[in-house]
Amino acid sequence: MTLTLTFLGTGAAIPSLDRNVASLALAREGETLLFDCGEGTQRQMMRYGVSFSVRDIFFTHFHADHLLGLTGLVRTLGLQDRTDPLRLYGPRGARRVLEHALAVGIERNKFPVQIEELAGGDRVSRPEYDVVAVEADHRAPTLAYVLVEHTRLGRFQPERVRELGVPEGPLWGRLHRGETVDLPDGRRVGPTDLVGPPRPGRKVVISGDTRPSPVIGAAAAGADLLVHEATFSAEESEKADLTGHSTAADAAGIARDAGVRRLVLTHISARYTREAPELLAEAQAVFPASMVARDGLIVDVPFPDAEVTP
Repeated sequence: MTLTLTFLGTGAAIPSLDRNVASLALAREGETLLFDCGEGTQRQMMRYGVSFSVRDIFFTHFHADHLLGLTGLVRTLGLQDRTDPLRLYGPRGARRVLEHALAVGIERNKFPVQIEELAGGDRVSRPEYDVVAVEADHRAPTLAYVLVEHTRLGRFQPERVRELGVPEGPLWGRLHRGETVDLPDGRRVGPTDLVGPPRPGRKVVISGDTRPSPVIGAAAAGADLLVHEATFSAEESEKADLTGHSTAADAAGIARDAGVRRLVLTHISARYTREAPELLAEAQAVFPASMVARDGLIVDVPFPDAEVTP
């Protein structure tokens, strides 16, 4: 079951030749979620092969570099004869800001758009996962988001089940779900020794713009992947705090203390090059499993019980 992140825009407020402004696509089993929608997001989606069938966009906050791509994306979806609803989520003020963004231009929107305001602790539930909103520490109402998959069934032992003479089909499914089944010969077979213990799903945390936040750190505990802003290096720590941002060392400290598996730095100031080696070195000195995102980077998130591919 695939879960991948495609970084559509990894820059801060000013786009550069190497980095567009903020947007991130998360694809899970054919479903695509967008996190922020900076100017030019739809072009980045085309460029990097992200599906336009997206149904959910989660805004961390409403500074222009996280928002201005929405109008163009919605217009393009309408011209593609979309009929499925588009769901927009964001912090306090979402209805007012997003309705204004949708009203730009003279075209009437051709498909339903639903807007929902979230607060810290709110949960958007889907059959196999939840997206949990977490309060961030920025200069405006801002949220981080945590995608948490539900617990998976334990590993099924098909060879052992065959040895017991259980016919393939619905009985296998019932055993896998932990049920005891009655066989045609009158025997009863339970899941003991046939199904392993339940297994955790994956957990991905996306910080949005924020100062170092213990709330986000707590939410990231044990995460498989933390995507955290690192607008500045430690040399600019005072400016980072003044403007409501984090340094690479700040982000790495959160990752280390939260016990995450991997950290990806994004929202990189235009003062740094495409590879931002100084930010990478700063982060890896604190948390070795760190990397700096670039536009077009695709990161696969394996299950916790799978081996990580370097």
